[in-house]
Amino acid sequence: MENPSPPPSQQSSGRSRPCLLPWRRWPAALAAAGAAALALAGCTSAGSGASSAAASSAARPSAAPSGTATPDGVGAGAIQNAFVGVIGRVLPSVVEIRTNAGLGSGVVFDTKGDIVTNAHVVGTATRFEVLPSNSAAPMSATLVGTYRPDDLAVIKVSGAKNLRPASFGDSSTLKAGDLVLAIGNPLGLASSVTQGIVSAVGRTVTEPAESGSPGATLPDMIQTSAAINPGNSGGALVNLAGQVMGIPTLAAVDQQLGGSAAPGIGFVISSDMVTRIARQLIASGHVTNSGRAELGVEVATVTGTDGAAAGVGVVSVVSGGPAARAGIRSGDVVTAVNGTATPDVQALTAVLANLSPGQSVKVKLTRAHGATATVSVTLGQLPNT
Repeated sequence: MENPSPPPSQQSSGRSRPCLLPWRRWPAALAAAGAAALALAGCTSAGSGASSAAASSAARPSAAPSGTATPDGVGAGAIQNAFVGVIGRVLPSVVEIRTNAGLGSGVVFDTKGDIVTNAHVVGTATRFEVLPSNSAAPMSATLVGTYRPDDLAVIKVSGAKNLRPASFGDSSTLKAGDLVLAIGNPLGLASSVTQGIVSAVGRTVTEPAESGSPGATLPDMIQTSAAINPGNSGGALVNLAGQVMGIPTLAAVDQQLGGSAAPGIGFVISSDMVTRIARQLIASGHVTNSGRAELGVEVATVTGTDGAAAGVGVVSVVSGGPAARAGIRSGDVVTAVNGTATPDVQALTAVLANLSPGQSVKVKLTRAHGATATVSVTLGQLPNT
């Protein structure tokens, strides 16, 4: 039920970029402005219903120990026993979610029947069938809320007595090399498990537009070598302590291989983000504190005379918003934010994804009459969408 996204765009210009697909089709939300054209050719998997994405930031180093690494001298038998123990503890907390459009995974969040998953798993549905790992009888669930800029959603099973909440860990403690397991329902194979390591943390991953919808940019993603396949979306990435460290969301595909999967490159929404957004959705059905920055503009990529992307054109400005207060007008072209070039909408969303509401940044513009200007903008907070 997921779609991976394009992989990190850190390759030389002579090589094609792989793309990322979230494992199931979903109407993505544009974190930068609210309505922009965003496309990445060749990154959508029609067979899996996945949408693509491009990872745009380098991994950040993580100095804090996660407590999940295997101690020196521990043998393969002990590791195997640890895997078996973790699977036994976490599997009852991972469910299969079914809609008319397909299936995906979810993680039981609390004792009240709330289940967290990806927004692209729920899609436009409001009613679902949930199949726990320990039961052949599906349960009915309804939508609690979605927050598409972070590709997260919560659904609820009423009167559920046999759902076991997962234990969510502190994803900020993860570091490259930590052993992890991905648990979900890939390709409809219920209760499947893959293993790997944390390859990197702090990635920013952009999911391009799909089915006419603008893309979404997801910051602070975890990269893992644990295999993520269609149906894994919304499941659990767990450490050897049995803690959920994130929600598997995207897998990479390689355009050089005809759009086939790029092994060992998957992306996971961090548990810190998952718990922060899920708690707000459960409380009110909305996200009131997104922690995501916005300019308050509707934008589209503009091209130069050579056909190449030449900046982000401002289609309209939200009245009273950050851009309006800074003097940005319809017809302006944004060419850089906070010192980073923004040749297209994807670049702008990636820059904003790594900034914070209330932060003051310099925005470089080309005015409609051709003059250049630099204005200071105090960023706003991206509202619930």
